[in-house]
Amino acid sequence: MTNRTLYFAVAVAFMHAATAFADNDGLKERISSMDKGYVTGSFETNSNVYLKDTKTLATVPDSHFGSNNYLKVDYYNKRFSAGVQLEAYSPVAVGYPNILEKAALTNYYVAWTDKDFSITAGTFYEQFGSGLLFRSWEDRALGINNSIMGARVAYNFRDIVAVKALWGMPRFGMKFSDTQVKGADASFAISNLIGWQNTYLALEASVLDKYEKLLPVDQAEGIKPNCLGYSARVNLDVDGFFFKGEYVNAGVKYYDNPGADMPDADDQSKYLHKRGNAQLIETGYTGRGLGVSLSLRRLEWMQSVVSRYPGSLNVPDVNTLNYVPGLCTQYTYMLTNLHPYGPQTGTLDEMFANSGEIGGQFDIFYNFRRGTALGGKRGMKVHANFSTYYTIAKEGTFKPGNMLFRDLSVDIEKQWTKKFKSVLMWSMQEYNHSNGANKGTYLQNIIVADLLYKYTDTFSTRMELQYLVTHEDQKDWMAALLEVNFAPSWSIYVSDMFNHGSTKLHYYNGGVSYTRSRTRVALGYGRFKAGKICSGGVCRTVPAYTGFNLTVTTSF
Repeated sequence: MTNRTLYFAVAVAFMHAATAFADNDGLKERISSMDKGYVTGSFETNSNVYLKDTKTLATVPDSHFGSNNYLKVDYYNKRFSAGVQLEAYSPVAVGYPNILEKAALTNYYVAWTDKDFSITAGTFYEQFGSGLLFRSWEDRALGINNSIMGARVAYNFRDIVAVKALWGMPRFGMKFSDTQVKGADASFAISNLIGWQNTYLALEASVLDKYEKLLPVDQAEGIKPNCLGYSARVNLDVDGFFFKGEYVNAGVKYYDNPGADMPDADDQSKYLHKRGNAQLIETGYTGRGLGVSLSLRRLEWMQSVVSRYPGSLNVPDVNTLNYVPGLCTQYTYMLTNLHPYGPQTGTLDEMFANSGEIGGQFDIFYNFRRGTALGGKRGMKVHANFSTYYTIAKEGTFKPGNMLFRDLSVDIEKQWTKKFKSVLMWSMQEYNHSNGANKGTYLQNIIVADLLYKYTDTFSTRMELQYLVTHEDQKDWMAALLEVNFAPSWSIYVSDMFNHGSTKLHYYNGGVSYTRSRTRVALGYGRFKAGKICSGGVCRTVPAYTGFNLTVTTSF
């Protein structure tokens, strides 16, 4: 039996077992009633068969197959909990980091949680502040899992002072790295101490030390094995108004010196020392159907990696210890996601040097209530967003340089009748195709109509019509999607994204899904364009591929 067949058989067995648990709704209650705790879990498999496609130059692995599988089981008994996660890649799906391979028990922990105190031993996830200094998390869509293997303690004193401390080794691929992180986070709620009723005011701070054993050649160049960083934050919330401010000193980073090998270079050192820092301000108001927010952020040398020595492995998107999302509209439509924005955390090479980015976004939402002139009989929701980001013209300053990205979008959601709802959207995006190396930008306008019609309580259709207009890159695109839903079980869709301005290529997709209780099975086929896939403002680069996909998710 081949490894691929074995993994697939194990995946099917897990699926059947999990489905049996999911269908037995009384199992948890019976176990709990015996005071023996209860078990929860989930299983997910994402398997692909890859086909040759000469028109798109699709990537086809030697096995023509890729399968990512996850089984998670947790046990709870009053204040005690424990859990494990098994992952199997047979082999890893195209576009995911190739450090994910074979099968392993990747996560396992035990924890004790009281009202004010908790302690965890084993693997865990954590975040300090917004995550700019430190975040460990799992995102299977991106292939990110940098969980920490170690220990964490947390204590909360009357919701006034909350502290947590951790130590451990971040996960890198299927194993845990030799890198060690230790840190602490504290929050002091001044408003809770004073007894304010309608105001929340808190001061927060974090510190993180990363240690990585260095190669002798790097030690000789003056690189330090420790990187010490900290952040300071303030949070204010009063009568719908909020303000958050954060300053991060991420410690000293080391970058290859592009001029070290030049005979006339003034600085002959192999590495340049750069201190990472970031500033973030978020403010706004929410109330009476209105939501307004403004985010301003500056990043400089903010790349934070698990390991300096990833080798030749394909890991640039997942070798991370912090969270730097794109602060702009996170789109779900096909054409609006052709060129998603990826934040610049600092670039230094022979061709281009840029210490980071500076910019922000303004977001406004208003819900026109029923019975008003614009709201009509069923109301109307209007949302607009403007975001723009620039390189930093001079290191250590707030002066903007070349534009990196700009987006202005407006979307209107209207429930016309009990059966018909529409979303109309326009987005004007401008992006720098050289990532700020020069001033040249591409401009594109996208319009989207999202139309939902509900024939009965169990039968509905949804259609998307999209068009992208541009004079640059591959010129104009058009896209369409039709989704037919038979609630609560069946859903069928077909879509096509067509570049009629340059390549004349169709990127067609189709599929069907079935849902029963807590289990969902989906089968699809199609072409996928090379580009980026994003989740939560973080993106990974994927090659073009064509083929079949089977996805099964279940929980129990």
